[in-house]
Amino acid sequence: MVKTLNVRDNGFDQDFEKFITARRDSDADVSDVVRAILKDVQNRGDAALFDYSKRFDNNDLSVKTLRVSEQDIRQAKTFCAQETLDALKLAAARIDSFHRRHIPEGDEYTDAAGVTLSARWTAVSAAGIYVPGGKAAYPSSVLMNAIPAKCAGVERVVMVVPAPGGHLNPLVLAAAELVGITEIYQIGGAQAVAALAYGTETIAPVDVITGPGNAYVAAAKREVFGTVGIDMIAGPSEILVVADGLNDARWIAMDLLSQAEHDEVAQAILITDDAAFAKATCDAVAAHLSSLPRAKIARKSWHDHGAVILVDNLEQAIPLINQLAPEHLALAIDNPREFAGRITNAGSIFLGRHTPEAIGDYVAGPNHVLPTARSARFSSGLSVLNFMKRNTLIECTPESLQEIGPAAMRLAEEEGLQAHAGSIGIRITNKGQDAK
Repeated sequence: MVKTLNVRDNGFDQDFEKFITARRDSDADVSDVVRAILKDVQNRGDAALFDYSKRFDNNDLSVKTLRVSEQDIRQAKTFCAQETLDALKLAAARIDSFHRRHIPEGDEYTDAAGVTLSARWTAVSAAGIYVPGGKAAYPSSVLMNAIPAKCAGVERVVMVVPAPGGHLNPLVLAAAELVGITEIYQIGGAQAVAALAYGTETIAPVDVITGPGNAYVAAAKREVFGTVGIDMIAGPSEILVVADGLNDARWIAMDLLSQAEHDEVAQAILITDDAAFAKATCDAVAAHLSSLPRAKIARKSWHDHGAVILVDNLEQAIPLINQLAPEHLALAIDNPREFAGRITNAGSIFLGRHTPEAIGDYVAGPNHVLPTARSARFSSGLSVLNFMKRNTLIECTPESLQEIGPAAMRLAEEEGLQAHAGSIGIRITNKGQDAK
C-alpha cells in the first residue's frame, strides 16, 4: 500500500520531515568498492578497464575493440526505423535551439575610477558524457548531454556507454552520430568515470564529466570531482504531481508511473486536495500496472517510495513543494503559471493538464538531466554553463591605480600581507625602497 500523508493528521510535520529526508540511493554503500576501482584504473589503465568490463558486463575488450569504430557508428542507423530517426532529429533540433539561447555573453566596461573590468566565457577543452545502459538504453541522454556541450563550443566530446554482453544499442550510436560524436568507448560504471577523469593508455582525460548513472557512477563522480568538473550527483529519478479533482485520474496515474518505471528506487508523489481523486488515481495506478512492460520495477518503486499527500487546499502544497524540491514538478491545475511563480525549488516545472513530464524527457527542449534528492534547492539542470568557465580581466591605468590602490594597500596591511601592499605601492610611489 502506498504511503499516505494528510496535513490534518497529528504529527504530519514530523512524518513529512521523515519522508523527505529518507535516503533512496545507495552510493554510500558502494563508496569503498568505487574507490578501489578508481585507484585500480589509475594504476593499471586499459588492463583494469578490460577486467571490469569482463566481470561486470560480460564484455571481452581489447585495445582494438575498446573504442567503437567509426564504421559501426555510421552503420548503426541502418538498424533503426526511419520514424525513430526522424523523432531523434526533431528532438535534437529542439534541444539545440533551446540551449543556444542560453550561451552567456561576455561583459566589459570602464568604471568611474578608470579601471577596465571584463568577464569572458570560454568552453572547456574536453567533455565526457556518460550514457546509461543495462536495464534500458537512453538515446535521449546522448542528446541531452552532448548538445549543450557542442553549443558551448567544446572541441572534444567523448562518450562512454556500457555494452552488456558486447551489445550496443544502435539507437544510442545513431544519436551520437547525429550530434557529431565520433569518440565512443564501450565501458560503463565507476571504471568508465575513472578513465574519463584520469585517462588510460587509450583514453585521454577530459575536463568535465556529465550524465546520469547508477549508484557506482554517482559515487565515482563524487570521488573524482576536483580532478574534473561534474554536472551533479544524480540520484534516483523523481516526480511530484500536484493535481486537483478536475483531472482524469488515469492521466495522473500514468504520469506517476512514468518515473516509477525508471528503477525500483525512483519516487512518484501526488499532492491533491481531493481524497476521492487520490483514491481514483491509486486505483488507476494499479490498473496501469497490470499491463506495463516494466510493471515489476514500477510497482516496487510506487509501493516502497511513492506517496499521496492530502491537503485541505492547494495553497498548503506550496511550502511542501519547496521543501521537497522535486526533480520534476507537474502542475495539473488551473492557473499553473501563477502557482509556479511561487515555487522556488524544482528542477523542471510542467505547466497544465496537457504537459506531461515525459515531453520534457525527449522533445520539449530544456534539459532532462536535473537535480535530484532535493538538490534543486541549490542547483540547476544541465546547460551550456556546465561546459564553460568564466575568466575575469582587470586593467588599471597609472591614474586608476593611484585612485583605488591606497584602499587595497590598507586592507593588505591589515591582513599582514606586506608584499601585497608593496606590489601596489611600488607602482604608485615609483620608488623601489618604499612601498608604503
